[in-house]
Amino acid sequence: MTTQTHHTRGDVEQFAAKAEQWLADAVPAKWKNNRGTLTGHEMDELRREWDFILWEGGYSGLSIPKEYGGRGLGLAEEIIFHVLAGSAQAPDGLARVGKSLVAPMLIKNGTEAQRSKYIPSIMNGTEVWCQGFSEPEAGSDMANIQMRARRVDGGYILNGVKTWTSFAQHARRCFVLAQTQPEARRYRNLSMFLVDMDQPGVSISNIKQISGAMHFAETRFDDVFVADEDRVGDDGDGWGVAMRVLGDERGGIETAARYVEIRSDVDALLSALGDNPRYADRLKDLDIRTELVRWQLAKIADLETTGDEAKLGRAASVLKLMWSELWQDVTRLGVTRTPVEEHKHWTYQYLEARAVTIYGGSSEIQRNILSERVLGLPR
Repeated sequence: MTTQTHHTRGDVEQFAAKAEQWLADAVPAKWKNNRGTLTGHEMDELRREWDFILWEGGYSGLSIPKEYGGRGLGLAEEIIFHVLAGSAQAPDGLARVGKSLVAPMLIKNGTEAQRSKYIPSIMNGTEVWCQGFSEPEAGSDMANIQMRARRVDGGYILNGVKTWTSFAQHARRCFVLAQTQPEARRYRNLSMFLVDMDQPGVSISNIKQISGAMHFAETRFDDVFVADEDRVGDDGDGWGVAMRVLGDERGGIETAARYVEIRSDVDALLSALGDNPRYADRLKDLDIRTELVRWQLAKIADLETTGDEAKLGRAASVLKLMWSELWQDVTRLGVTRTPVEEHKHWTYQYLEARAVTIYGGSSEIQRNILSERVLGLPR
């Protein structure tokens, strides 16, 4: 597999200048000017369109090797682009899960056949992926996953239920964590699979959130077949693969996408309330905290080059706490203090942000990680 090219400061600055100009021309006016009034369907269509715009413009999969449809750059360029996208009020594509979680997982843990088969269609936006980790009885305690994958000739038969499955209603494929060795000890009984959603036995029930949106679903797998070649890593290695995926979810590209939305919301607050001295201190605090998220992203980009997974994991936990609690504070001010004509947007954002301190590892879990692995406190 081709390694990433190392770039000089001048290369990065040139990339940033070109990306900034491209974004200024490429972001759909309908999204930028009408975001607060768009229906859920309109938003989904624009987000799907944005995936194709990114691909055609050469800004899809910046850190993914060229042979799989990426640009072969680095995490630094990914983060720079997302920071600029936030300033340009760009949408977040529906292919985000595939780009930020599946492609890196396959590069780190997949086979060459899996990379060649799946990553190009993620990059060009033709295949949306969803994540099948959480279950009704296994949310934060992911080691308690009950979905079974029974060995058969040529593969496995999956049975079980996943919940809070992001983008399931749009997805063609799902990466699924399931028990393959029920008798094995905890953490050694799970395997990771790449599952075709378009087959008998897969059923999806949308979950309506308090915001009115339906980003998530409950996904049932009844005697669903997955071939041996679609297992990621060895049988029983699923926990290690999943931990690396969660590291990517808490830091790096996935959080850079979150920065885009937070930066856009903070800019909206500055526009609506910036002239009112009553809110000057709160706005300054939120603006500084938003830029600290960007700083922490840059730190993670530097750590990525060292290959120190322990430090990366700790930095990602810090970042997850930073952005999730910040977004809740941003939307709380927006929903209570902005003009009435903006309430539709802020009500939606406020309700959407209620869950961010739970999924991807709750704030309590992140604080436990930091207390044990950074401060050295006893369990």
